[in-house]
Amino acid sequence: MIKKEMIAMLLAGGQGSRLGVLTSKMAKPAVAFGGKYRIIDFPLSNCINSGIDTVGVLTQYQPLKLNTHIGIGIPWDLDRNIGGVTVLPPYEKSGESEWYTGTANAIFQNLEYMESYNPDYVLILSGDHIYKMDYEVMLDFHKESGSEVTIASMPVPIDEAKRFGIVITDENKKIIDFEEKPEHPRSNLASMGIYIFSWKTLKEALIAKADQPNLDFGKHIIPYCHEKGLPLYSYEFNGYWKDVGTLSSYWEANMELIDIVPEFNLYEEYWKIYTKSDVLPPQFISSDSVVERCLIGEGSEIYGKVYNSVIGCGVTIGEGTIVSNSIIMNHTQIGSGCNIEKAIIDENTRIGDNVEIGLMPEKPNDTRPDIYNSGLVTIGEKSVIPSDVKIGKNTVVSGETSLSDYSNGCLDSGKTLIKAGETL
Repeated sequence: MIKKEMIAMLLAGGQGSRLGVLTSKMAKPAVAFGGKYRIIDFPLSNCINSGIDTVGVLTQYQPLKLNTHIGIGIPWDLDRNIGGVTVLPPYEKSGESEWYTGTANAIFQNLEYMESYNPDYVLILSGDHIYKMDYEVMLDFHKESGSEVTIASMPVPIDEAKRFGIVITDENKKIIDFEEKPEHPRSNLASMGIYIFSWKTLKEALIAKADQPNLDFGKHIIPYCHEKGLPLYSYEFNGYWKDVGTLSSYWEANMELIDIVPEFNLYEEYWKIYTKSDVLPPQFISSDSVVERCLIGEGSEIYGKVYNSVIGCGVTIGEGTIVSNSIIMNHTQIGSGCNIEKAIIDENTRIGDNVEIGLMPEKPNDTRPDIYNSGLVTIGEKSVIPSDVKIGKNTVVSGETSLSDYSNGCLDSGKTLIKAGETL
């Protein structure tokens, strides 16, 4: 039997429904981030930078783009004969077929995979957070403290604490209580959804609670271990960590990359972020263009003016076009004479000439104000926007639209335009 000290199980099956049309055709960890990356690149890069060479990636929702991106793990040096990266979708067992119904249920269904490496420790990760963490340091803490379960946690503002699982610790960082999304939190130490389990403890807990519907770490497995009196410890993390679960937090995290001194630095030599990159020509910036404080991906051609924006790979921005405070994802084509402000434009979108986006007075979205807000304009993957139209704030457009879809050439602020076959 192959023996590994620690393996990682990366939960990447989430729908990420609060990202709206960005996740209508792909899982949240596959969404583009920072011009050339995808969200899953960050935990995968953390693994290889931390010396973890065996990673199981658990997929479920819309996995095609994610599977294609991961491939056999070459960009992360995870194409190994022993270990490496393995994509673990739900599968049919004899006599039954079962989807992953909760975070811990997904891990339980892959006991055999973990067993094959007979690890001492199992690291549980989420595939949809932006951060850099050395998991080896966390493992050292786990060993030194004599912990059976170590939960990575970080301080959050107390008024936000009720959105998280909260840990209450003593002066030695030992967890004396754990509350899942409490109405009146007793601490501001929030669980980051990153756990190290001693393998025997994890296996026993998963088998003991296997019949629990929607088996979850925060609701079932950690309370079970706590009730059994096992030593649980909190590993406090004070670096940059962002859950890009909403459109506004996703937009903010991208914009933070272009701060003069970015809080999250993509350029550190000692902690590289690896990704699968297309073979693209160099970027081209024309003599008449203006580019100020931007990230611009390979193969992009800029003929207009771009301010304070994150531009993906293979993007074209036409003459006389102004793009400000926006995220333009890979292989999007924007015509000439456009004015685009505070937009998130997904991959392979085509925008005609003389299009105005995000310049009208703000109104709340009429369909999903909980998703489409903060003055953003969101345009889904492979959408087509015809020439000479105006699109207001807090709007969402998805699909191949034509001039007849716009009343007097205009989509007013707060309106939703989703073509047949597309989802909100």
